[in-house]
Amino acid sequence: MATQWNLPLAATLPDGLMLVIENNLLQLKDNEKPRQQGIYVDFLAGDIQYRRQHGGGKKEPIAKAVGVKGQNVPTVVDATPGLGRDAYVLASLGCKVIMVERSAVVAALLEDGLRRLAESEPALAGQLSLVHGNSIEVMAGWTAPDIDVVYLDPMFPHRKKAAAVKKEMKVFQQLLGDDPDSDQLLAPARRLARKRVIVKRPNSAAYLADTAPSMAIASKKHRFDVYIK
Repeated sequence: MATQWNLPLAATLPDGLMLVIENNLLQLKDNEKPRQQGIYVDFLAGDIQYRRQHGGGKKEPIAKAVGVKGQNVPTVVDATPGLGRDAYVLASLGCKVIMVERSAVVAALLEDGLRRLAESEPALAGQLSLVHGNSIEVMAGWTAPDIDVVYLDPMFPHRKKAAAVKKEMKVFQQLLGDDPDSDQLLAPARRLARKRVIVKRPNSAAYLADTAPSMAIASKKHRFDVYIK
């Protein structure tokens, strides 16, 4: 795995963040917080399955934003997949979802999650695929297949007083930073998508690249800015 993702293999416990395999599960852990549970991709987790079974359907804001309706299940590029939760929801609705992730660490976590999902639900795992690369460059050089929708959920800087920021988001920001080039995602996404680009933002956030969308679909904490082709 270290060879595959071009990551150093440590003979002793390093300081700070590390990837470890425990109980057939690849996890990202912070050695400075040894009691804290590791971060991993688990498409079979209770909260994801609950979302899928209770409200994770076509009436959910993300489904409306992407344009899932009736037999219309678009092919989606998720250019900022994170731990893959939104990609999984879209796949469970029937969408083919291609996750493009530039961080080797996050890509390794996603691949491990897909491996375990394939063991339990191979048909659903077949709806998801992973590309390791810089999303800006990957979208700019895209050739096939045709992509109906590009989904963007770039990292958003959280206010220091926001003490309730999730543990995994804090670790991701420590690992990846705040996506300083996130504004550059919009232009290649709009060229690639045949139908629409969706940008998930906190309700208080400015538009990505200061570009107003065609419309927006709001939820309690977020809004989905929709750029229709």
